[in-house]
Amino acid sequence: MSGVVTCILNGSAGSHRAAEARRLITRITAEYGGTAHILLSPDGSALSVLAEKALADSALLVAGGGDGTIGTVAAALVDTNVALGILPMGTRNHFAKDLGIPLNLETAVRTLFTGRIDCVDVAEVNGRVFVNNSSIGVYPQIARERNRERHRGRRVWSALARAAAQLVRRSPMLHVEIDIDQGQRLSAETPLVFVGNNRYSIEGLFLGTRASLRSGSLWVCVAPDSDRFRLLGLALRGLLGRVRDSDLATFDGVEAWVRMHRAFIEVATDGEVNLMRTPLHYRIRPGALRVVVPRAS
Repeated sequence: MSGVVTCILNGSAGSHRAAEARRLITRITAEYGGTAHILLSPDGSALSVLAEKALADSALLVAGGGDGTIGTVAAALVDTNVALGILPMGTRNHFAKDLGIPLNLETAVRTLFTGRIDCVDVAEVNGRVFVNNSSIGVYPQIARERNRERHRGRRVWSALARAAAQLVRRSPMLHVEIDIDQGQRLSAETPLVFVGNNRYSIEGLFLGTRASLRSGSLWVCVAPDSDRFRLLGLALRGLLGRVRDSDLATFDGVEAWVRMHRAFIEVATDGEVNLMRTPLHYRIRPGALRVVVPRAS
């Protein structure tokens, strides 16, 4: 591939990482006979606007940041002919890992030129696209508190501890009715509903990788009713990527409606928390995203 390569970088993913990515993209793109057009969102707030503006002139749009950044840029590319290139610059980089994209930044940049284009699934809730997972209940609440504490300057583990303390005091519980593919129905009192874009493996205590991003199916999980201290343990395991098989009742389907006795609820999608109107409508979008992956992947 040659010509102009458009890259959108999230500056809040780490200023040193963004600066390193700029240097690598510029140098390696020139090696392959192209020119890099680099757009920076200093705090990550302008990602969707930059993606929409770049869409018309790009055959390949590269996103550099964590899973939230990748998901935001990917949402603009769904059902288009523009492919997504991924530079994993976040903490966990689940989407990149599940696609086999190298976590080494230089190797990831070279993959943009040496890789191949594959079509993978995305999911959405009330029209909002996500590439990894979405949830309601304890995780959005503790994630919101954690982000609030981090914005006040506290370190990650300190922010997590304060967020957990807030959760113990409030102990949220939801009464939900879930219809999956108009065939399965579940009514539950639960602290957590988790919906994955394709099925996750559970590896010991860890919520693991996805064997496929092309199954065309959602993975719907519901946690059982718990007292507040078990609830805290579940929330912390969720934040750390640790989930026990016994924690969840799981279902597969292409569409799910989640109903509850409230008009709005906070919903986490790829780590970002937003207020949404109920009922929540989840659906899978099979093969809707073109993405550059390593040739041997």
